[in-house]
Amino acid sequence: MNNTILSIQGKHFMINGKKTYSEIPKSRPEAHGLLMNARFIQGVFDDQGDRSRYHRFGKKFDADSNTDALISALPQWYKYGLRAFTVGFQGGGPCFTIANSTIDNNPFGPDGSRLDPAYAKRMDRLIRAADELGMVVIVSYLYPGQVFRLQDTRAVLNAVRVASRFLKEGGYTNVIIEVCNEYNIAQPHPLIYTSEGMVALMEIARNESGGLPVGCSGTGGFLDEEVCRESDVILIHGNGLTRQGYYNAIRRVQSWAPDKPIVCNEDSQAIGNMSVAYRSGTSWGYYNNLTKQEPPCDWGITRGEDQFFANRMAEGIGIEVPDIPEEDRFYLQGLEPEMEYEGQRWIRLASLDPETIDYVDFYCNEEWVYTTYVEPFTVHFDTSWKQSAWKVRPDDREWKAIIYLKNGKVLERKENTYDSTIKP
Repeated sequence: MNNTILSIQGKHFMINGKKTYSEIPKSRPEAHGLLMNARFIQGVFDDQGDRSRYHRFGKKFDADSNTDALISALPQWYKYGLRAFTVGFQGGGPCFTIANSTIDNNPFGPDGSRLDPAYAKRMDRLIRAADELGMVVIVSYLYPGQVFRLQDTRAVLNAVRVASRFLKEGGYTNVIIEVCNEYNIAQPHPLIYTSEGMVALMEIARNESGGLPVGCSGTGGFLDEEVCRESDVILIHGNGLTRQGYYNAIRRVQSWAPDKPIVCNEDSQAIGNMSVAYRSGTSWGYYNNLTKQEPPCDWGITRGEDQFFANRMAEGIGIEVPDIPEEDRFYLQGLEPEMEYEGQRWIRLASLDPETIDYVDFYCNEEWVYTTYVEPFTVHFDTSWKQSAWKVRPDDREWKAIIYLKNGKVLERKENTYDSTIKP
């Protein structure tokens, strides 16, 4: 244990006394001190009410196997430059398929006084595996979709204390605390969703954990000056923001706390925002709520969105990884055989270079169904992190995306019985 000792020097992250990424030959100096990350929030997930409904996507769900699969995938992500990931005691989502109100993923009990030993063991395995690799775990305590299971204010206080004491007793040196994910979402406990209450909870977490760095996040674009100033690590979300909106949010936070590290630990598949993060000297968090938040999760670097994020992350750091051929830089995603759920699919056009796309027309059986102008390019776009489902029809045979690039070129991406082709 303690192979990975995280510290903070001004706005830079240090691992074992050196700026992150500085040990990598030919890495970009402007990336040194950043903490590129991903939202792996379901790393210790369980549903104590009904586990059987997660036997889907070609897999059977088991809480321990889910954690072990994430541990097995971490070296692959590390190679591309991922140095941190967020995992939550109360999880997060799912956003597309199963209502949070029906899920029992609260390891603290109604009164918040006890950490379920099974959750504790899974979290311990994850943190120790990350420590072996040189990675940081952003441990999120509370999630708005589960805090209703804490019966009152005292239960909230208990849960924060219990989680913090667990981290202190573990002796972990590679942890950042996120007291609550998107704390400003209205829920039963004012102690959580007010800035005054959150500042108090962060101080409790800091003290009870033995001084681990602490922060909390708000919804996409939500910023609070008092919370930012009292955070050791300023955690922000980019969900729903354009690149300009994301840049403006960073500028605002920097004006409040110019010498503190800023970490976006949840955005979307909109990897164009990552380039804004690199240019502004801040850290960015990839969030794929389909492959990485719908249990059972596929924790590896899957084809399409995951691979494109990994390559763009590596490029920004200066890590040499295999280049993706031109013909593989667009992928019509969501048509994989195992990704249908109760007659629904979530279809999108993933791209290594989304900034080059003007708009995308989608066709099913040669019939136009939708046009998307905004990254990520999804059918039935709601916001950057969410799309409405396509209701699968018995005669659905072939999907096609016509991709109109800003340079005037037009490309075609087609999926027919899961065989892919691309034509100029």
